[in-house]
Amino acid sequence: MNRSVVLLSLCQALLGTGNVLLISVNGLIGQSLSPSDALITLPIAMQFIGLMLATIPASLIMQRIGRRNGFYLGNSLGIIGAVISAVALLYQNFFVFCVGTTLLGVGIGFGTLYRFAAVEACEPEQKNRAISMVMLGGVLAAILGPALAVESRDWISSQEFVGSFVGLMGLYSLALLLLSGVSIPQPANVESEKGPSRPLFEIVMQPVFIVAVVAAMASYTVMNLLMTATPLAMARCGFSFPQMAWVIEWHLLGMFLPSFFTGRLIQRFGAVCMMMLGGLIMLLCILVNLNGQSEWHFWSALFLLGLGWNFMFISATSMVTGAYTHQERAKTQATNEFLVFGMVTLSALSSGWLEVSMGWETMNVLMIPVVVWAMLVIAVFSKKMQQAIK
Repeated sequence: MNRSVVLLSLCQALLGTGNVLLISVNGLIGQSLSPSDALITLPIAMQFIGLMLATIPASLIMQRIGRRNGFYLGNSLGIIGAVISAVALLYQNFFVFCVGTTLLGVGIGFGTLYRFAAVEACEPEQKNRAISMVMLGGVLAAILGPALAVESRDWISSQEFVGSFVGLMGLYSLALLLLSGVSIPQPANVESEKGPSRPLFEIVMQPVFIVAVVAAMASYTVMNLLMTATPLAMARCGFSFPQMAWVIEWHLLGMFLPSFFTGRLIQRFGAVCMMMLGGLIMLLCILVNLNGQSEWHFWSALFLLGLGWNFMFISATSMVTGAYTHQERAKTQATNEFLVFGMVTLSALSSGWLEVSMGWETMNVLMIPVVVWAMLVIAVFSKKMQQAIK
C-alpha cells in the first residue's frame, strides 16, 4: 500500500478519534450548560448541521483547489471550532459553545471525503485494500477516542472538559502534519458523459431508492438517538465518565469492526436480507435496554446498536448506487444525503429532550415502531423491486 493511502487512513483515524471524543462529552456538556432541557443536545445538533452544510461545498472546493488543500482547510476550521468551544466552556457560554460545535461539524464534513481520497491515491488494483485501511481507521478511533476523552477531561483544572477540546486541537494539528506527506494525482479532465436524465421525482419514487433511503434514515436516526442519549441515561444511573466512555468504545467497535466482512455478507445474502437482519438486531438492542440499566445492559445494547446500524446502513449505501445513472448521480446522491442527515440532525436535537422529558424506557419504546416501520417498507418495496426485474 502506498504512502499516501496510509497517511490518509491515519488522518481518518484522527478524525474518527475526535468524533468519538465529541460523542462522549457533548451530551454531558449540553446537560450542564443548557438553559433548557429541550436544548441539551443542541450542540450535537449544530455539529450535524455544520456537517450537512459542508458536504456539498467541500466537494466543490476540493474540485477547485485539490484534495490536500481542501483537507488543510477542513482541519483548520476544526481547530478554530475547538478553540471557540474551549473558550465558551471557560466562560460557561452555551450558545458560543454551539458556534464552536457548528464549525467542528463543518470540519468533519470535509473529513468525510478522506475515504474517497484514499481510493484516488492508489492504483486501481489496490482500491479494496485502500478501503480496508480506511475502515481500520474507524477501529483505531473506537479504541483511542474514549481513552482520550477520559484522559483529557481534567487536563485544565479550572473547567471540566476544556482539556477535551485541547485534545481535539492536537488531533487536527497532527492531521495537518500528516497531510504534508500526501500526494494525490489529479484526475484527467474528461468531458462528462452525455445522456438523458430523468426527473428527480421519478428517481426517488423507484422501489430501490425508497428501500435504500428508508433503511439508511431509520438506522441512522435510531442509532443516533440512542447513542446520544446513552451517556445522559448512564449519568442519571450514577455511572462514572470512564464507564460511559467504555460503553461508547464498544458501540463504535460494533459500528466499524463488521465492515471488514459486511460487504461479503451483502454479496452472499443480498442487501435486503442484511437490512432485515440489521433491523432485528436493533430491536434486540431495544429489548436489552428495556430489560435493565446495569453497565452490562448499556454495554451490550450499544454494541448491538452499532452492529445493527452497520448492516442496515452499509446495505443501504450499496443499494442506492443502483437507483441512478451516471448523469443522475449528483442530484440523487445529494437527495439521499439530505434526507438521511436531515433526520440525523433532528434526532440529535431531540434525543436529550426525549430522554429528560419522557425517560429512558419510554424513549426506547418509541424506537420500536420506527424500526418495525422501516422493516415493513423494506419488505413491501423489495417485492416490487423483484417484480420490476421480472
